[in-house]
Amino acid sequence: MRRIRDVLRLTFVSNMSQRQIQQVLKISRNAIADYLCRAQNAGLSWPLPEDLDDAELEQLLFTPVLLPKVKRKPVPEWLEIHQWLKVKGATLELLHLEYKKKYPDGMCYSNFCTQHREFEKTLKRSLRQVHIAGEKVFVDYAGPTVPIHNMRTGEIQHAQIFVGVLGASNYIYAEAVWNQRRENWIASHVRMFEHFGGVPVMVVCDNLKSAVTKASRTEPVIHPTYLDMAAHYGTAIFPARAYKPKDKSKAEGGVLIVERWILFRIRKQKFTSLAELNATIKSLLLDVNNRPFKKLPGSRQSAFDSLDKPALKPLVSQPYQFREFLKVRAGFDYHVEIDQHFYSVPHVLVRKQLEAILTASTIEILHGGKRVASWARSYEAGKKSTDSLHMESAHRHFAQWDSELELSWALSVGVSTHAFLQVVFSKAPHRDFSYRWANSIKSMSREYGHERLEAACKRALEIGATATINVRSILKNNLDQNPNKPIIADEAAFDHDNIRGADYYH
Repeated sequence: MRRIRDVLRLTFVSNMSQRQIQQVLKISRNAIADYLCRAQNAGLSWPLPEDLDDAELEQLLFTPVLLPKVKRKPVPEWLEIHQWLKVKGATLELLHLEYKKKYPDGMCYSNFCTQHREFEKTLKRSLRQVHIAGEKVFVDYAGPTVPIHNMRTGEIQHAQIFVGVLGASNYIYAEAVWNQRRENWIASHVRMFEHFGGVPVMVVCDNLKSAVTKASRTEPVIHPTYLDMAAHYGTAIFPARAYKPKDKSKAEGGVLIVERWILFRIRKQKFTSLAELNATIKSLLLDVNNRPFKKLPGSRQSAFDSLDKPALKPLVSQPYQFREFLKVRAGFDYHVEIDQHFYSVPHVLVRKQLEAILTASTIEILHGGKRVASWARSYEAGKKSTDSLHMESAHRHFAQWDSELELSWALSVGVSTHAFLQVVFSKAPHRDFSYRWANSIKSMSREYGHERLEAACKRALEIGATATINVRSILKNNLDQNPNKPIIADEAAFDHDNIRGADYYH
């Protein structure tokens, strides 16, 4: 379903053609056309309703439809047509007319051109790319690093140089970061877009791990965080093919210029902070972008102002906040573990596959595209964050149980019950004992009634009994209903050698 959402977003927000979407998402144009047709028939447009989850979207789009059988059109001899195109004056339109004379029921001109372009892709050749203004930015890291000296510890860290080049104007952006981790990779894109003052239609990147989780020439898997950043700014991610530097020749050229005109010029300087290095790069970058072209009029800066800048899509009001996407599964205690901290989810989702979205301060947990839990992020290892609403009713009762509430209930029954429960709680070595004994007293109240329980507790206190089993014995034997007779000590009515009598103690 995420693919369908991406197709709708790129079609209606980025105004991309089906061919461009095919190159970005690596799915066939037939599938793209099918998704758009199904969305139109279902009355859907972008943005989709917020309450529409993946299951409902699939039900709306993929209802059984009986399609008529389509008769295949005759396929032309593409190799012969390709050879005829080398003849002066030959055009695809004229060759299509000849094809229609031979096959009156053949394919239309647009499909004829499309099929010929697909055939051309099978021929090995090098094609000069024509870059449209505001369409692409090429990004990569430079090979050389810059040492940064820590004056306090003497440690030397090597900073990486991020480079971005716009396709039409060759305008260059560069900055230094500590490493190529995903957080820095995404943050560099955010700062690059802010520097440009807009967002291109597409970002062409290399196959580094921060961007691509699985490299492939046909179907690369882009990291969810990188896709999330692209969706936030309304752009698309297009990884270059592995070992095909021509796919990102602008980035290769931009890196070469940065290495020659910036890194080489600062090779003898000693930097003590990343901010100091970036300030130097920024000043030298102004010189690089304002240097006149050798064969073209103007400079990168003037070309950017006239070509790319007006064509870029406007920035969104809020900059992207870095988010991580994790696949998690709730244990039998309905908690998921993230960075050694445990967060609760509704108990019905035990052992279900869930998706966690992490920011620096929050954690959202989704199931089927719907948010089921939201937490403030905690970095305390081994601790639990639990919402009582996520618990089963029995578990919730135990977790929220409080002895003070039980004593309040006992007082509503009677003074003796309250006093007896206080004595019981004072003897409990742990909260679990108090919970069990209080439930035992409550069960006797439901079985025998408040009046008899009050009388039984009074009788137990009088005889010094302090266990709930004593109260139950009193109720079971109806001792609470008999008045407690005082014990009278009687003297023996006969004489015996073993009986000393009261006079003995005088």
